[in-house]
Amino acid sequence: MARIPFFDMAAELAPVRPAIDRALARVLDSGQFIGGPEVDGLERELAAALGVRHVLGVSSGTDALLVVAMALGWTAGDEVVTTPLSFFATVGAIARLGARPVFADVDDRLLLDPQAAAAAVGPRTRAVLPVHLFGLTASPPPVAVPVIEDAAQAIGAGPPRGLAATLSFFPTKNLGALGDGGAVLTDDDALAARVALLRKHGAEGRYHHVAVGGNFRLDALQAAVLRAKLPHLPAWTAARRAHAAAYRRHLGAAGLAGAEVVLPPDEPGHVYHQFVIRAAARDRLRAHLTAAGIGTEVYYPSPLHLQPALAELGYRAGACPRAEAACAEVLALPIHPALPADGPEAVVAAIAAFYRG
Repeated sequence: MARIPFFDMAAELAPVRPAIDRALARVLDSGQFIGGPEVDGLERELAAALGVRHVLGVSSGTDALLVVAMALGWTAGDEVVTTPLSFFATVGAIARLGARPVFADVDDRLLLDPQAAAAAVGPRTRAVLPVHLFGLTASPPPVAVPVIEDAAQAIGAGPPRGLAATLSFFPTKNLGALGDGGAVLTDDDALAARVALLRKHGAEGRYHHVAVGGNFRLDALQAAVLRAKLPHLPAWTAARRAHAAAYRRHLGAAGLAGAEVVLPPDEPGHVYHQFVIRAAARDRLRAHLTAAGIGTEVYYPSPLHLQPALAELGYRAGACPRAEAACAEVLALPIHPALPADGPEAVVAAIAAFYRG
């Protein structure tokens, strides 16, 4: 059987390579590499595509979270309720400012349980930070504090429903740059102005600083690449959804869906950054697929509340049992837009062979 990589960046870039080459040449010819018309253009085009009032390009998805946290004034003694099932950047933005992450368990969709999040809100809670994991949007928690959405894996799944949302343009994201990049999305004029100030060292004009910010600017080369790729995002999302449908069809036909393999939720807004199954025999299944030349990934092998860097928070095993169980079972299968149409069938055939054995 032909090798099926988890990602195939070369194949994914090939159809847009001419447009990317022209975009890079445009920036090189301009000599303007920080800010300028490419960043302004990307922000306008993304705002129109995503149905949001303000898009502010920043240096990474991590910095998007951090600059929002700074803009809202999170500091020592504050608490932010979030999910234990995410990449470390989600809690890193909280902890770097001295605030305390408070973990509420996930629901059956592997997203922050809205009721558990609401129950975790206390007098020191400054915000709730759900993560739209794997391309699926978390349900809004019924809380009075601001909701900041980590939408790094869910571009195109819908506009922000909270005060703000953050995006990542890491190369493997549904809309990826050729390096790091990110964005803040909000309909709030005051928050947008504050983020715009803080992303350039809190400067109003040249060498006049009214706040302590950071160097969180999106560079023009990455913005130009993203502008070249943005028109293709709907087609790439459609390809991901077609692959997801094929996985469901073939797993069902093999008698695996819901028995040996638990499928991800099938919801209209899902943009399938990943197609993540759950399998009790995850590690042995993954070894079998690797031997068959099929790439897979585990998102995530350990929940955030049990990470050594957060040991001082005092969480122990059993604090978030659903997230902990998921970390032992989740397995992401190839679903990138360049995956051949028969790719899901071949992957499922290898999965079926494992269970027959």
